[in-house]
Amino acid sequence: MIVCVCRRVSDREIARHARAGMNFDEIQFELGVGTQCGNCECAAREVVQQCCATQPVAALHNEASCPSQPAIYSEGVNSWSSSCHSQPA
Repeated sequence: MIVCVCRRVSDREIARHARAGMNFDEIQFELGVGTQCGNCECAAREVVQQCCATQPVAALHNEASCPSQPAIYSEGVNSWSSSCHSQPA
């Protein structure tokens, strides 16, 4: 179902991003949902909340337990870097 008519964003698209670990603010920035008229923001937030409730976090990523550091491409600097990221709980 289309949640955001202005940006043509579906609930499936929002759910896919939420299951990938993105919060509402990140999804809003990525997809533009809720940035035009704002009528869809509550429905979009609800989809994100439902996905987060059904997808509990199994384990937190700890920077100290990162044996291999993945290569991360940074668009702003146009370079590759090697780092291990942890997200605050």
